[in-house]
Amino acid sequence: MSSGRGKVWLVGAGPGDPGLLTLKGARAIEQCDAIVYDYLASRAIVDRAPGDAEKIFVGKRAGAQRLTQDEITALVIGLARAGKRVVRLKGGDVFVFARGGEEAQALRAADIPFEIVPGISSALAAPAYAGIPITHRDHNATFSVSTGHLDPRAGPTGIDYAKLANPKSTTIFLMAMSNLAGIVGELRKHGLPPATPVAIVRDGTKPTQETLVATLETIVAEVERTQFAAPAVVVIGDVVRERESGRWFDRAPLFGKRVLITRPLAQADAFAQAVWEAGAEPIVAPTVAYGPPDDVRAAAAAVAHVRDYDWVVFTSRNAVDAFFDLLAASGKDARALGDAKVAAIGPKTALALAQHGIRVDFIPDVHVNEAVAEGLAGRTSVGDRLLLFRAQEARDVLPQRLRDAGRLVDVVAGYKTHLVEDPNLAETADPAEIVTFTSASTVRGFVHNVPDAPAFLARKTVAAIGPITAAAARACGIRVDVVPDEFTVEGLLRALEAGVTA
Repeated sequence: MSSGRGKVWLVGAGPGDPGLLTLKGARAIEQCDAIVYDYLASRAIVDRAPGDAEKIFVGKRAGAQRLTQDEITALVIGLARAGKRVVRLKGGDVFVFARGGEEAQALRAADIPFEIVPGISSALAAPAYAGIPITHRDHNATFSVSTGHLDPRAGPTGIDYAKLANPKSTTIFLMAMSNLAGIVGELRKHGLPPATPVAIVRDGTKPTQETLVATLETIVAEVERTQFAAPAVVVIGDVVRERESGRWFDRAPLFGKRVLITRPLAQADAFAQAVWEAGAEPIVAPTVAYGPPDDVRAAAAAVAHVRDYDWVVFTSRNAVDAFFDLLAASGKDARALGDAKVAAIGPKTALALAQHGIRVDFIPDVHVNEAVAEGLAGRTSVGDRLLLFRAQEARDVLPQRLRDAGRLVDVVAGYKTHLVEDPNLAETADPAEIVTFTSASTVRGFVHNVPDAPAFLARKTVAAIGPITAAAARACGIRVDVVPDEFTVEGLLRALEAGVTA
């Protein structure tokens, strides 16, 4: 709990794609003590809250609600009065048919300080992800956004259908699926031509996005035939004709796929975001985690005497993190390396070093231990001292080859990989069409939790980040379908997009 007076941030989560969250919204979530969220808020966004923050789902959705609006507002006020920094997370934008105005009024009346953090409304984002520009110089110069929550057949709604029935404007309805027939009837009654194009975008910006295109005359029948349901955005106007030329999201190679990410939680976020941007849904289920090595003193001693070495070799970004954590704990920084040269197994490891102000002296073209050994042998001399800072359970190929070449190698475990216990892993992984492994240990962690892994994975596409990981999978009886030429998560994703097979 934060000290002092509480505060509330009313944050728009955007329409679903976590990449559309604003930077200010992300900062508010990352610093909160409690987050109160609706069902439309992406889980990936909610998970940005600190691990010890209260995460309270209030379940607001059409036809079902866990708490009333008054109860939600009272909950938020109560949390703030307890001195907490509270994020009230709402789908889309805070003030676009989201009752954010009412919540702000209640906070002001309760003398609770608050901020408004706008979000991207689904009224704008869903058409854009469907390839439909809501304004286009060939079709219209105006657009309107209306609620479809009110059924015009039940009496006056306050919506001026005479003005909305303008063929030179784009009309967007939110929350309209239950009242679509009445809305269409009013627009036709007020003169909007029956041939006017209509698009309905369901689950806009998500990998489950679907788009139904018809006309004002046929849309109700098409919705009934296809059982098209909420949540959806209705777009009416000639701009719908531009969908085929502007279509992009649902043409992505991985669109609609679900991808299981087994790498450790701390490293899964960037990969998950890349999967989202490829049009797929990431399912994050870590099978391994990292912790301190069995002999922390040996690691600390090696770090303390690092300037005694001619070269320091890092075989992963985790090794870099562990090294600099120990360095900081001893009150030192990168200057402690002195004249020692530095090698990294790959670009991500090199990037991690660069973030600590270290420019690497060597990085192999192929990111495996064998290539590191060959490159270092050509850059060092017999008798040179090398510190190999790595995982406790790493293979001995690299140090042995260097020792065979006459180099003096100290192997130090900077961290230890342990398997995650997840009895529900098979259930979590079941919806995924693609399963990714980014290290041999992630394979072992998967098999540890899913004993019949080969049979379970037989109906899925299995992708391994490199040949060592692929070999570990095959040793467990798992068929591997995809191995990229570049042994990085970016290379893995590109290989999946290109349909590369092992």
